[in-house]
Amino acid sequence: MNVLVTDYAWPTLDVERELLAAVGAELVVAERGDEQELVALAPDCDAILTCWQKVTPAVLDAAPRCRVVARYGVGLDNIAVERATELGIVVTNVPDFCVDEVAEHALALVLALTRKLVPFAAMTRAGAWSNTAAGPIHRLRGQTLGLVGCGRIGAATGERARALGMRVLAVTRSPGELPEGIERAASLEDLLERADAVSIHLPLTPATTALIGEPELRRMRPTALLINTSRGAIVDQRALARALDEGWIAGAGLDVLEAEPPDPGEPLLRHERALVTPHASFYSEEAIADLQERAARSVVDVLSGREPAQVVNRAVLERPGLRMALPRAAR
Repeated sequence: MNVLVTDYAWPTLDVERELLAAVGAELVVAERGDEQELVALAPDCDAILTCWQKVTPAVLDAAPRCRVVARYGVGLDNIAVERATELGIVVTNVPDFCVDEVAEHALALVLALTRKLVPFAAMTRAGAWSNTAAGPIHRLRGQTLGLVGCGRIGAATGERARALGMRVLAVTRSPGELPEGIERAASLEDLLERADAVSIHLPLTPATTALIGEPELRRMRPTALLINTSRGAIVDQRALARALDEGWIAGAGLDVLEAEPPDPGEPLLRHERALVTPHASFYSEEAIADLQERAARSVVDVLSGREPAQVVNRAVLERPGLRMALPRAAR
């Protein structure tokens, strides 16, 4: 059996190799991970492990033996889930991956922008010594954090913000109760108007693409911050650059951009009011080790005829065309 790895963001695949060897599976590692290469490699593969590269309908159509596509992570915008379901292929993810890391990173961006750490550090490197040169600073306690999305990561970010004395508002698709201490905003517009910092925690879907554009940015306070650790395309970058240029908002902390890596000429990279990190919010040594193991175990489960822990397209389990050899009682 062969398992195609489209791409990965860690030094080695030793964890995956060891786990998959136990079921007689070997790794086939793509060099580039583009569609043409993946289509060429797909016919001989029984499973696909993917991080950021796109597993398109063409790739899936070229993989008649593939039983599972396992995502290294949470988001599924790089996998043609609907086509996988039509073909009887199970799709899995790791939904609680990097919850602590992303929550910490989002709040770190809020703290760095509020306390003006980057301009202060630049000044001291240049030989200046002034604690007022970066302009007025206000304490976080008593300010309001607005969460656009309140799933695992959004809730963890809100919990940390409350520990710093912030009020927390949220808009979410879930109709259930929000975590203790988080208030449900009446609408996105209500949240944008009330929040001192807005932090985005949503998957990228057609409905969330460019969700934060010019109208939304104009609703925010001129002293407010926008934080995005989710997906770059949720924010209209051109509108955001204009908002920073013209002072509609005070600053932006971005770990994600529409194109990654971005064009070197991207204005937000050099904007004095923007703090951009290289899609690093997911990363810690502990998170990566856990991710490698859990994604690989999903593949091991499917190749062994067991239902994996996290099936994204559960409806596929009920279909007669399911490629996974599950015992009848498990279907």
